Amino acid sequence: MKKFQKFGKYFLVFAIIFLFGWESASYYILKGSAESGIDQEEISPVAAFSSLIAPTDGTKADLKVFWDVWDLLEENYIDDHALDKQQMIYGAIHGMVAALEDPYTVYMNPDETVEFTQSLDGRLEGIGAELTVREQALVVVTPLKGSPAESAGLLPGDIVYKIDGNLTGEMTLFDAIMNIRGERGTKVVLTILRDGRDEPFDLGIIRDTINIESVYLEEPEEGIFWLSVYQFNDNTTPEFEEKMNEILLKEPKGVILDLRNNGGGYLEIAVDILSDFLEGEIEAVTIKRRDSGDDETLYVDGAPRLPHVPMVVLINDGSASASEIVAGAIQDYKRGIVLGQTSFGKGSVQEVDQLSDGSSIRLTIARWFTPNGTNIDDVGITPDIEVAMTDEDYEQDRDPQLDAAIEYLKNL
Repeated sequence: MKKFQKFGKYFLVFAIIFLFGWESASYYILKGSAESGIDQEEISPVAAFSSLIAPTDGTKADLKVFWDVWDLLEENYIDDHALDKQQMIYGAIHGMVAALEDPYTVYMNPDETVEFTQSLDGRLEGIGAELTVREQALVVVTPLKGSPAESAGLLPGDIVYKIDGNLTGEMTLFDAIMNIRGERGTKVVLTILRDGRDEPFDLGIIRDTINIESVYLEEPEEGIFWLSVYQFNDNTTPEFEEKMNEILLKEPKGVILDLRNNGGGYLEIAVDILSDFLEGEIEAVTIKRRDSGDDETLYVDGAPRLPHVPMVVLINDGSASASEIVAGAIQDYKRGIVLGQTSFGKGSVQEVDQLSDGSSIRLTIARWFTPNGTNIDDVGITPDIEVAMTDEDYEQDRDPQLDAAIEYLKNL
């Protein structure tokens, strides 16, 4: 019997840990199942793992050593009350997936699966930040706008060296998540390594409920509209359309689409946003799988509402996945200029399969390419105009990137 069902919804969400604690960014297909979990009294090599002994592709997998270790633990481990068979199975699956050494291919137990789903719905508790793993380091992609992490001064590119005094290098990603997350009102201390600083330093952050408003609109200069999109979640399309309606009621001279610190979200929403700016039913993104016969190209809808208004897209090293799809297409079609700093570089595609007990696995199945055929994985998108943000800019609440975008549009 098939052990999962397709939910059939694509999304790109970056290796996100919303520090309530989750991690995600890529393109996904969510799937689900309703079957029961493992009976702790009925686990046996034949019943539980026969499908692994004879894989469908004809290769052989010798599980004798696995069961040797299992038996040794059951017979000799000093604390027999700690031998929770279900948790041992979860741990074994975690290890099997981790052996691929792909930070975006992850097994999630039922609790982690629930949290992952909640993160995409915009329902979070924690410190409000997105993390990933790069070169075996826990790296901040971005703090969310208005979050405790942002208020505490956490910045994109920061390395989380310790959590409450414990070295993250000795933790799995999920260990780190469990240590960071906690109840609203409690405190977590992150020890940070930051480029430009010689010594690590501590940030104490009070956890809170994170309410994600994904779209903001301001008019910093008459006729120039600053449209900030912080995440592509369930609420983004209606919020974005509402802000677009506000712009259309006026006489826009220019639009700044701000994707800085946007760690990703649903793929369809990235295409929706592009559809408001690109003319014709043209390619938005191509997904290439292992079997080229399964490649897929997604197109904008051909009915843009702002096809000719001058445009600047702002990106930085916290812009990832779905936000890179938008910036990449705008740049490839020369619809506007891209300004800021090189983006994160998340160009792989994941699929999420929900398993019979409510757990799930997210595995890399493809890579995505911009309309010009570029894959930006581990490279990022290079802006047309590079403008940096310094620590001092952040501390003094200055925004030279936004200022540069406004000046560019004013001088057209």
